Amino acid sequence: MIWTLPNILTLLRLMAAPMLAVIFLYFNRPWADWFALMLFLGAAITDWFDGHLARSWRQTTRLGTMLDPIADKAMVIIALMVILGYSSTQWTPWLVLPATIIVFREVAVAGLREFLGSTADALPVTSLAKGKTTLQMIAIAVMFSQGVFEHYFDVFADRNALIGQRWAEYGIVWSARVGLVLLWGAALLTLFTGIDYFRKAWPWLKD
Repeated sequence: MIWTLPNILTLLRLMAAPMLAVIFLYFNRPWADWFALMLFLGAAITDWFDGHLARSWRQTTRLGTMLDPIADKAMVIIALMVILGYSSTQWTPWLVLPATIIVFREVAVAGLREFLGSTADALPVTSLAKGKTTLQMIAIAVMFSQGVFEHYFDVFADRNALIGQRWAEYGIVWSARVGLVLLWGAALLTLFTGIDYFRKAWPWLKD
């Protein structure tokens, strides 16, 4: 039976990925930021639940094994595209490189596993790679919440003309900095895990 609860959760997460972009087409900000944040957090939670349930209920299937990494990569890559496309802060240029590293690594490792075929079982997902995914999810969630923070900081500045503007500027800058640091951390960890996979796959690549 392939339509188990873990597989359904994985499929829903896969379907949610393009919805991140659609949200910004039909809703104005900050509502789009709120909806995208909630959708992304819900998808991140199901990422943990579907794997946990599949293992504990012994419902691991080949379909789920295939869809799970695809859903993760689709969610991360589309989320990064949306963040870059709708970011309007001075930090935007600094987002391009970590986003590029993450996308390049995800595509490269996916191609590596496709090339190895059944041999890819010799490259199991490591704890560090799982940590990489978790850090990516946290970083992207913070980046989505940044749009929400910026809106309410601006509202605070408008209502408190004397001190509000300065605090709003501080709030916007620090929310951007936190998201940027987390994204760079995720990018570096992503790069490291990618190099580790290629190092382990080198014996097969040499042949």
